[in-house]
Amino acid sequence: MDQINRINPVVEILKASPKRVNKLFLQKEEGHRPLGTIIGLAKTNHIPYLFLPKQALDKMSPHHQGVVALLSPKEYVTLEEILATAGPAPFLVLLDEIEDPQNLGAILRSAEGAGADGVVLPERRSAGLTETVFEVSAGALEHLRIARVPNLAQTMELLKKRGFWLVGAESGGDGLFFEFDYTEPVAVVLGSEGSGLRPLIRKKCDRVLSIPMRGKVNSLNVASAASIFFFEVVRQRAAASRR
Repeated sequence: MDQINRINPVVEILKASPKRVNKLFLQKEEGHRPLGTIIGLAKTNHIPYLFLPKQALDKMSPHHQGVVALLSPKEYVTLEEILATAGPAPFLVLLDEIEDPQNLGAILRSAEGAGADGVVLPERRSAGLTETVFEVSAGALEHLRIARVPNLAQTMELLKKRGFWLVGAESGGDGLFFEFDYTEPVAVVLGSEGSGLRPLIRKKCDRVLSIPMRGKVNSLNVASAASIFFFEVVRQRAAASRR
């Protein structure tokens, strides 16, 4: 992943192309007052930042000036930009704290293949759009619109007001993944690799559906589960278009 470690260039990219900045790491110790400008721009543009000891920053980038900015190979867009270009029955993917770049890349590959209008990530506790994500997505990242939001639960409420149905994917749901009409405006919501959907996110879903398992293992990897849900959307919409 590209990175910038000098104060002035970081300030400039935050002003000119803030949507390319995945994350900022700032020196924890005092003595870098110019970082106040960077923090202000990060807050304005909803870019996550983290304070680290100088020693940790030294390992990350030996010649830093108290800051390291990690850049994405692709700019984020806003949720409104995704909705503005979506069709009459948008299909969105909401990811709740997917932190493994391999899983994120695989999910993005399936989402693009299924024709999703966009993917929404939370600002914090989510893998960024790194080179690993790009590679695992097999180029799908280049064709997907991805938004980053400060609060996923609030975004879900907004989508409900815009006429979306929110379908959570999780084992032990209140029905099976195919027992839903995906021809309506829909957002499929997937949880983290370890703990699934957070309780608040689960509560915000209109339905929480699962995949029936017949073997000894009781759940699938989140990327595998995502693919099954996404292509059920494809199947239903293709069937509806033939009627």
